[in-house]
Amino acid sequence: MKRIGLVGLVAATALVAVPGLALVHARATDGPSPMDVPTMRQGHMEMTLHAPERPGDRARADAIVAAARQVMADYPTVDAAEKAGFKKFLPAIPLSIEHYTNRSYAAEAWLGHFDPMHPTSLIFKRDGDSLQIVGVMYTASNSADRDELNARVPLSFGTWHRHVDFCKAPVGTPLADRFGPNARFGFAGSIHTKDACDAAGGTFIPRVFGWMVHVWPNEKTDASVWAVDAHHSMDGMAP
Repeated sequence: MKRIGLVGLVAATALVAVPGLALVHARATDGPSPMDVPTMRQGHMEMTLHAPERPGDRARADAIVAAARQVMADYPTVDAAEKAGFKKFLPAIPLSIEHYTNRSYAAEAWLGHFDPMHPTSLIFKRDGDSLQIVGVMYTASNSADRDELNARVPLSFGTWHRHVDFCKAPVGTPLADRFGPNARFGFAGSIHTKDACDAAGGTFIPRVFGWMVHVWPNEKTDASVWAVDAHHSMDGMAP
């Protein structure tokens, strides 16, 4: 098991402890990123590269999907999820795709333990006034190297990813400047560098939270079951 900094553990548990984007103050930057994790970047997302399939990878991937499907059956509704300790991420902001996060499972994953029956988050898709469970999310510390990520979820199937180059908006920034197509700040903002973030009065965070991998068990192909984001597998819905 890897030793991690207190800040890293706080960041893992803070996913449900702090409402709104203030939670990024507890940032998951627990030391340098391992250099042996081959990745690519797209916007504010860093993603692991697809690896050749090795013997045993299919069986491991199928077992994770089966576990994720069982978890979804165990917590089919938001009410069931909340009773089990899952809390909505960004509680004040309705999203088309909602993550409900379990603080205990997040800390467990951050400390190096992987249990496919203990996803960090349950993922619900908004359909009018209702939410339907569609997937789960597993996580790992920023300090996890390639072998650790591959041991949890084979890199020939899953794509681990994390949010990078995040510019947290200063207090009082209008919502439109933090969300939406013309936003400067946040996960999809136009600001990507520390210099630009400093000039805008924001707080630059190189890596937010840690590694994540999504599983969409009800999808029909490997590519959609292991898609990085919901919009890659479900009718253009944004994560």
